[in-house]
Amino acid sequence: MSDQAKDERAPEEIEATEAAVGERTEGSVDGDYEALVRLLKENEELKDRALRVAAEMENLRRRTARDVHDARTYAVANFARDMLSVSDNLRRALDAVPDEAKAAGDAGFKALIEGVDLTERAMLSALERHGVKKLAPEGEKFDPNFHQAMFEVPNPEVPAGTVVQVVQPGYSIGERVLRPAMVGVAKGGPKQAAGEAPVEPGPVNEQAEKDA
Repeated sequence: MSDQAKDERAPEEIEATEAAVGERTEGSVDGDYEALVRLLKENEELKDRALRVAAEMENLRRRTARDVHDARTYAVANFARDMLSVSDNLRRALDAVPDEAKAAGDAGFKALIEGVDLTERAMLSALERHGVKKLAPEGEKFDPNFHQAMFEVPNPEVPAGTVVQVVQPGYSIGERVLRPAMVGVAKGGPKQAAGEAPVEPGPVNEQAEKDA
């Protein structure tokens, strides 16, 4: 359109044309702003989703690592628990032989006793290599997580709650107890520190009584 034609238009037409151009420009700016806001919001949502996925993956990695560690540590727990009965029987066999018989026995009898003793020690050593530890807590403070109190022993010379007799040794694997140590606990000694509850005998272990 020539400048002369523009000049020949009525002022109203010029104003209408300029208004339309302004509206289109303003509408375009508003549209771009809304698109920008929408993109920023979507970006924040994606970042939040990515962070949640990363956190979930880290938790999964930690749980998997813990499960693998537990599987390696406690895989032999059931087998080890069964072997404890064998070890107990070997020890009972040795304890059943009087000292007089050991001293008066011939070379073959002494060799048999020594063989049983070596077998018991070899079994306990093998279990220990797989993380099984023997609990013989005489003189230690009673721990209900690893000890089972069978009876109380009046003894004013040691603090109350001290293990003074081990009826049957216990065993643990990792941080878990395979079999609690069955113990006698001192009673009547110096008072316990504030906040410590007195030791009560634990429930009777029927299986232990059968084994004894």
